[in-house]
Amino acid sequence: MINTEAYKNLIEECTTKNVTLVAVSKTKPVTDILELYDFGHRDFGENYVQELVDKYEAFPNIKWHFIGHLQTNKVKYIAPFVSLIHGVDSFKLLKEINKQGEKNKRIINCLLQIYIAEEETKFGLNEDELDDIFGSEELKSLKNIKISGMMGMASFTENEETIRNEFRYLKTLFNSYKKLSITNCQLSILSMGMSADYKIAIEEGSTMVRIGSLIFGERNYNA
Repeated sequence: MINTEAYKNLIEECTTKNVTLVAVSKTKPVTDILELYDFGHRDFGENYVQELVDKYEAFPNIKWHFIGHLQTNKVKYIAPFVSLIHGVDSFKLLKEINKQGEKNKRIINCLLQIYIAEEETKFGLNEDELDDIFGSEELKSLKNIKISGMMGMASFTENEETIRNEFRYLKTLFNSYKKLSITNCQLSILSMGMSADYKIAIEEGSTMVRIGSLIFGERNYNA
């Protein structure tokens, strides 16, 4: 069961500030998704490929976001329908997404995941790797992907200044690269902020937040 009041407050806040709210429904049953769907919500995020495929079959009209760490051998399962892949952290993965996009005769929207946190467990590209991708001639030949923006996850900490600085750094990177004139790179989305830090993220320029527990409650991974 969703927290209706929390959802309504979130969607009002995001709409007012022109921010897209992605409801993170991982591990949650389709009944919870249906409840939110009936409110008119259409952007949902999943971390696991098989779970995403199963839920897509139940709700094909939803804009499905893949927000987890994506392995190249799993791209083919979500390529036919995924609306946005958030966590592209290598050129190898980008090329595989393009390959699967071509097979499915569609252009797949992607966000490049940038490493901004202090924790080694986080994935993402550093500035040198980002430069290599945007400076690559091969990038221009990838006709079945569109780099639509960037994504980053801040450190898991209660230090708000640390979080703010990490988001601010990502916003600066985003601003510098969105000026690039590359046909398949049209950076308009800055995805940063989750349940614990989305308010800071929005203050620092986020255009898309990924909210799970505030809407759906804590996850039960043993269910």
